[in-house]
Amino acid sequence: MSKRHLDRANDVIRPIEIETGFMRTAAGSVLYRAGGTRVLVNASVVDEAPEWLEKGGWLTAEYHMHPCAGPRRQGGAKKRRGPDGRATEIARLIGRSLRASILLEELGPRTIVIDCDVLEADGGTRTACINAGSVALALALEKMRLDGRIGGGVMRGLVCAISAGKVGDSLLVDLDYQEDVRAEVDLNVIGLATGELIEIQGGAEGAPIPRTALEALTDLAFSSFSSIVDAQRQALSGVSFDKIVRKT
Repeated sequence: MSKRHLDRANDVIRPIEIETGFMRTAAGSVLYRAGGTRVLVNASVVDEAPEWLEKGGWLTAEYHMHPCAGPRRQGGAKKRRGPDGRATEIARLIGRSLRASILLEELGPRTIVIDCDVLEADGGTRTACINAGSVALALALEKMRLDGRIGGGVMRGLVCAISAGKVGDSLLVDLDYQEDVRAEVDLNVIGLATGELIEIQGGAEGAPIPRTALEALTDLAFSSFSSIVDAQRQALSGVSFDKIVRKT
């Protein structure tokens, strides 16, 4: 198996570092690093739900790229004035992924907002935001439980997300930027740490691929979830995680 940047094998993800409590003003705050990608994700609780929602609560997400997140400064104030289609699409993916991990009806008339800010981008920013967002969400739910605003068992489990792709003849997991721009196939695979699938996003960048390659990439992604959840659980070591997760 060939070696990659950071001297890792094709089936090995980049090292993950998670710092919680980065911002004291958020119900859940996470500074997350995966290799050269670094994101700040905060979870806030708003005591109202969307008007169209008949009962329960909601979760939504926002995604922003810092102008200096890449090697060249991008955007800034002028860009932020108008809609950003890519950011909107990624925010919706993050929101869908994290909503799937909680029982919305148990939140009451509240909205949890997941704010994702990409500080440094080296591939996998959306999956990093989902992994960090799941930790921030767990922190916020634990705070709500301790405050008596919700009961226990509102979370189905932690969400794990990772990219997988085909570069040349190699199937790779957790692509960095240089690998991502050369990928013939690029997927983002999202699921619960327990193995259930939430979403697969992506496809072939050029020629179609056989179904067997899709299945192999999906298996490669799922096999990395254990490393992600280990980092997430370590970051949540001070939280009564078993009290916020639904018993099956």
